[in-house]
Amino acid sequence: RELLDLTCRLANTLKKYGIQKGDKVAIYMSVSPLSVAAMLACARIGAVHTVIFAGFSAESLAGRIMDC
Repeated sequence: RELLDLTCRLANTLKKYGIQKGDKVAIYMSVSPLSVAAMLACARIGAVHTVIFAGFSAESLAGRIMDC
């Protein structure tokens, strides 16, 4: 239940900032329950998302964002 509540709050925040179905979102966070909720929030509103962790090089980061 807590995960659902957090996911819905994050989805509403994303919508408030103009993220809509089909938009691309890059999530740059450490592995945590919050990052899982962020991924689920993107899926909930229909936004395409990619997850980026701190270990990626600049080239890898740019490639992931462009491929998204």
